[in-house]
Amino acid sequence: MAAGTNIRTYFDGQWHDGNAPIMRAADHGAWLGSSVFDGARFFDGVAPDLDAHCARVNRSAEALMLTPSVTTEDMVEIIREGLQTFGPDAAVYIRPMYWGIDGDATTIVPKDGSTGFAICLEEIPMAPATASTTLTTTQFRRPVLESAVVNAKAGCLYPNNARMLREARAKGFANALVADAMGHVAETATANIFMARDGEVFTPIPNGTFLAGITRARHIKNLRADGVTVHEAVLSFDDFHNADEVFMTGNMSKVTPVTALDGTQYQVGPIARRAREMYWDWAVGTR
Repeated sequence: MAAGTNIRTYFDGQWHDGNAPIMRAADHGAWLGSSVFDGARFFDGVAPDLDAHCARVNRSAEALMLTPSVTTEDMVEIIREGLQTFGPDAAVYIRPMYWGIDGDATTIVPKDGSTGFAICLEEIPMAPATASTTLTTTQFRRPVLESAVVNAKAGCLYPNNARMLREARAKGFANALVADAMGHVAETATANIFMARDGEVFTPIPNGTFLAGITRARHIKNLRADGVTVHEAVLSFDDFHNADEVFMTGNMSKVTPVTALDGTQYQVGPIARRAREMYWDWAVGTR
């Protein structure tokens, strides 16, 4: 089923069929951008790390000065109820979200306790195991905490990612490898990034400029349990050009091998394939 053709929305305490309207014109989130979300996945009958994603959306709300209104446990229960309306073979993208409704006396700060909440379940196929991507550099960088709410998965951060992607596509590539404010590699425009060299794995160390993803952490744990040395380190673009293999990790597709970074070409390597295999084995084991 194509993306967007099967959607269910939880709002005002009940499930609705379709892409239900949830926000009003004067809501703080509509005109001042105070919205956060998270993304989890349901596939092969499982929703891996669902509790971690629900917990993170509450932390994101707090970082954006919103008052979370649903506990992690209740959110998980609501989502599992909604997933029961999808077929067992469905692949679903799970988005819990908050936004500000009223502002305080300044109108700029979200008012305590005035927070909207919704969940969107959208049927979106998982990428095939053979999927890969290409990367280029971009003029745009990841912001720092002093200038943006980078400790939240906030909607207001994503226009920066969008212009990275638009620039990359104009250059003939699918995605962008992005620097932090210091010029070190942070992530891509859509996902965390890993590289392998001489049998060891490297990924940028979290430094407050990007979200170190839940799926990223799961891959690190799986790889280390499999005997692979994984380094969280300061990495340069030259490090990636000199890598044996490169792959992205994120909730939408879990593992995506990279076949090119500008003029550097890569083969889909054994570590990326092994990371994907271990993730699926672990996820199915949570059933």
